[in-house]
Amino acid sequence: MNVHEYQAKQLIKKYGVPVLDGGVVYTRDEAETVARQLGGPVWVVKSQIHAGGRGKGKFKEDPDGKGGVRVSRSVDEVVENAEAMLGKTLVTHQTGPDGKQVKRVYIESGCDIKRELYLSMLIDRATSRVTVMASTEGGVNIEDVAAETPEKIITETVDPALGLQGYQGRKIGFALDLDAKQVGAFTRMLTALHKAFVELDCSLLEINPLVVTGDGGVLPLDCKMNFDSNAMFRHKDVEELRDEDEEDPAELEATRHGLNYIRLDGEIGCMVNGAGLAMATMDIIKLYGGAPANFLDVGGGATKERVTEAFKIILRDPKVEGILVNIFGGIMRCDVIAEGVVAAAREVSLNVPLVVRLEGTNVDLGKKILAESGLPIVSADNLADAAEKVVKAVKEAA
Repeated sequence: MNVHEYQAKQLIKKYGVPVLDGGVVYTRDEAETVARQLGGPVWVVKSQIHAGGRGKGKFKEDPDGKGGVRVSRSVDEVVENAEAMLGKTLVTHQTGPDGKQVKRVYIESGCDIKRELYLSMLIDRATSRVTVMASTEGGVNIEDVAAETPEKIITETVDPALGLQGYQGRKIGFALDLDAKQVGAFTRMLTALHKAFVELDCSLLEINPLVVTGDGGVLPLDCKMNFDSNAMFRHKDVEELRDEDEEDPAELEATRHGLNYIRLDGEIGCMVNGAGLAMATMDIIKLYGGAPANFLDVGGGATKERVTEAFKIILRDPKVEGILVNIFGGIMRCDVIAEGVVAAAREVSLNVPLVVRLEGTNVDLGKKILAESGLPIVSADNLADAAEKVVKAVKEAA
């Protein structure tokens, strides 16, 4: 689960991390009110969407204009910039060409920026530990730094039994060329951020840029927080910050039905039971020259109704030109899958090739249901056969 920048700053502020004053607005009148409350003389107006690269992004309605983060030097300019963003579609390197509509903006007090740094915390899957990443190259894509100048990235792994240690904060601080006083403030801030990361079940906490101000302060100018969705039952206050308008409608619908669905860029829809089998299915589709349109795990104990909803969600994607159903029946019975597939295909008037591979519990009954359905369903003997058939069918249909 993701939250907006202003929400992330509210969360870390509760842990003692210093942040600039600001307010979120939805209209031009609110923008004027907040700007006058903050007092200036410099304000920054920031589009609030769940994507990075806002400052370098462009609005579809004004592709030659300014980006989604703008410095303003008067109340009138704040209002003008807020009005130019609200309701418009911002396209960044993370939104894709469709962009995202800006429904709220964050107006923040400006500050005197002397240096820009990078700081983040994430779960390192290789060590199963929280890892701190920092760099003197703030304000740019960290992926570019990793590719071009990896020596400028500093990393520290946190022992879960000991927690973040003071010497680790000081080590990172000095590596960022902070002076002794700044290192002390940085270490306190890093300790607070680590506490927030662990207690709120974060999967990512990124501050880019972390700035050194003209008076020597160290402040997060931006903040991105991602959370482990499986842990949100422990954090109802955080879950309330969820902005469903920022989420893919199909993924949101899938969540409501207990399905694990992620939209991808390919043309072959996949419905599988089990995350590992789903990954293998996507890999073998690629091996045979196709591209998966989604990751969809219906789970081990799905009902006929859930399978039907899964099938309909796949078909709502206009890019889908064929579907591969790959089920290994253990707890999940093949006849239940077959009934769901047949019901969904009839309901949506199936008009793309459908290949089904079933194995396991009640497989013969499942195949019988498919065969007697009267629908143009292609049966496959194994995973390789299924992938080959669906890719071939899609190419022939095209």
